Amino acid sequence: MKNLIKYILVGVVFTGMIACDMDPIDENRLDFDYVSSDPASAEGILLQGYSGIIDQFVFSEAATDDAVNNQLGNNYKRMALGELSAQFNPASRWNSFERVFWVNKFLQIIDAGEIVWSRDEETNEMFNLRMKGEALALRALHHFYALQAHAGKGTSGELLGIPYFTEFIEANGNFNTPRLSFEASVQAIITDFDEALALLPTDYSDNQASVDPWYAGYDFGKYKVVNGSQYNLRISGRIVKALKARLALFAASPSFLNGQNGYYTLAANTASEVLNTIGGVSGLSPNGVEFYTSDNTNNAEMIWRGSIAGNSSTYEKRMFPPSVNGKGEINPTHNLVMAFPMQNGFPATTANGFDAQNPYANRDPRLKKYIVVNGESFGGGIIKTGVGGGIDRLDSIPQFSTTTGYYLKKLLRPDVRINNDGSTVDKRHFDVYFRYTELFLIFAEAANEIGGPDQSINGMTARNVIAAIRQRAGITQPDNYLVSITSKEAMRALIRNERRLELSFEGHRFWDLRRWGLSLNDTAKGYFFNGTSYVELPSVENRNYQPFATYMPIPNDETLKFPELLQNQGW
Repeated sequence: MKNLIKYILVGVVFTGMIACDMDPIDENRLDFDYVSSDPASAEGILLQGYSGIIDQFVFSEAATDDAVNNQLGNNYKRMALGELSAQFNPASRWNSFERVFWVNKFLQIIDAGEIVWSRDEETNEMFNLRMKGEALALRALHHFYALQAHAGKGTSGELLGIPYFTEFIEANGNFNTPRLSFEASVQAIITDFDEALALLPTDYSDNQASVDPWYAGYDFGKYKVVNGSQYNLRISGRIVKALKARLALFAASPSFLNGQNGYYTLAANTASEVLNTIGGVSGLSPNGVEFYTSDNTNNAEMIWRGSIAGNSSTYEKRMFPPSVNGKGEINPTHNLVMAFPMQNGFPATTANGFDAQNPYANRDPRLKKYIVVNGESFGGGIIKTGVGGGIDRLDSIPQFSTTTGYYLKKLLRPDVRINNDGSTVDKRHFDVYFRYTELFLIFAEAANEIGGPDQSINGMTARNVIAAIRQRAGITQPDNYLVSITSKEAMRALIRNERRLELSFEGHRFWDLRRWGLSLNDTAKGYFFNGTSYVELPSVENRNYQPFATYMPIPNDETLKFPELLQNQGW
């Protein structure tokens, strides 16, 4: 961490140079004193907290039962095949502490009271409130990222969290800080979230009716300068509540506190508080299934997203099948394909009408929206993954063709074209940090764990939520399979499966398996049309995780440098 701080010291000076007009600056002024008194430079430090926010383009599914990566050197593939260690961990988030120290430096600056954001006293006061709220919320978020990736049972058997840093530490300071207990870490994050909620607007808006009570006494014209819609991509009170619900569900999960100490209740109450502002279950966005297929900036599915970037085809070049000039990198597994139910909502079994020789007929419509199956049109061509499929055929060209019989469709713009002459028809993309569908699923999981399928919390139940999600997906109504579910255990299985489908390829499965304590070593399967019939490929890629890999390691070099930093068991 000392090297990290040295980097930040240099970075703060650089931020001071680039955050303001590029007029010559006396090099003697390029220090903390200058940065601490120049508004643009100080805000540049805060904005470092927005780096490293995790979006949907992680593709960690290649280290789970949901996908295989066809690139032999892919780090998630290497992890899944047995290389995960304290020295090699592609899923490590220890560098989240870099952002923690950035925002701690900003908090140090703003608490010193030397920054003047505006000559107008009211406007200046509101800028102080809002930006401090942002910093506290971002500090909590980056600590959560580290907690999710590194919490676990220490060598003593105690469930441990992470070190929690609330101050900037100079490069020669003491970084030999022990990990808090898991629950103490959770509570520290909640404290930061709650303090941020008292300072941030619920939403950035130009509508006076949306002003929160704690800002009601300020002039509305000045309020819009500070908290108007021009800031709507920054972290807000609504976003913080959603993140708090995510944290609470994580804490309550079986691998961690296992329902103790009210965290399921906190998750359900916090999620429902946000969801009821959009009308509860009736507010589920009809655009949520294929939220990525346009660049609509007013997509009602989004709680938090990044800016919409310029036209590109980067992900399509990686993921499109080779016949349409992609590299076919992510190959969904047959395991995942079979998790999609029949169109009537019942599991895809022979007893429920599944035909192994017509495997994609009468299935949940989400299947063909998220996964390219044999014979489907995609990317400007017909994709055949079986005999007669050319370069799209399973295992036709190493590191280009599918290894499972499937290609990825979800998250990709279907209107992108990659032409044979190297030209492209590019489209705009955007990073997604939090969707309403995830928040609905957080509520459903928590509410069911509290009291079963029909436990009502603030006017919603798990059954209501899952019914709405499945109806939106195109499950035939009435949903008789959902009607048949009466126990907490059966609803738990259904919620987990719906979460697997709805949030597929958005980076959740890797962590969900761990927090639920499920097997990490289910073999990745494929499906192949051999010219006359479909055959299952039972062992496309074996998973090889150690039994203690539910809890990920602390980086080895950190534990060597700092003896107070205990490693998780097994690593």
